[in-house]
Amino acid sequence: MISKNQLKLIRALGQKKYRKQYNQYLVQGEKNVLELLANGLAIVDVFATAAFIAQFQSEFTHVTMVEADENSLTKASTLVSNNAAIAIVAMPKVSLPASEGLILALDGVSDPGNLGTIIRVADWYGIKHIVTSLDSADPYNPKTISATMGSFVRVAVSQVDLPTYLNGLNLPIYGAFLEGENLHQATLTQTGVLLMGSESHGIRAECAALVTNKITIPAFGAAESLNVAMATGIILDNFKRQA
Repeated sequence: MISKNQLKLIRALGQKKYRKQYNQYLVQGEKNVLELLANGLAIVDVFATAAFIAQFQSEFTHVTMVEADENSLTKASTLVSNNAAIAIVAMPKVSLPASEGLILALDGVSDPGNLGTIIRVADWYGIKHIVTSLDSADPYNPKTISATMGSFVRVAVSQVDLPTYLNGLNLPIYGAFLEGENLHQATLTQTGVLLMGSESHGIRAECAALVTNKITIPAFGAAESLNVAMATGIILDNFKRQA
């Protein structure tokens, strides 16, 4: 069964300062834990219901699952439901992406749900690495991990001083703006950076100054703006159409 100390650690890892202190994060819910078990990330512990263990332990013999009742998992979890399993995972060492292929960069995207959805979208379009500003949402926030729907195992995220990082690249930087070249008519290279800003502030001045190609998604209706995750998906789709 889950011990008091283990329960205390799980609750602590819901907060960023303890994730940094222990260099660990939480993966919660059946789908995300199954994605985790099927990949090579460093799992510290898996706590699961008897039903989950009976169904999956024989398939994933590299990890010994600790049985816990659903009530205990619900108390420990940041999720309201879907608490069949919770895993503690060691944070991976991530190298910044090389200057080949398309790099996705996020400036000030502070909502963890949006970041998680963008990770999921990036996974769909084969983007393996996202670079974000230091004030963007924590990629290991439980809400971020949950919103990825398992894509966190395939897409790495690095938080950096974004203007400094972008300034050091000798690549075209495509920035999404309300005013820019029509995305449907732009020539999009397959090696470069796609830079997205937050819905409230857009791409901020320091990063905007480094953009070489301003692009915009043409509007055909009266909506004021698009959710940043939705806009990212639309733009990535246009990049892939030209691949």
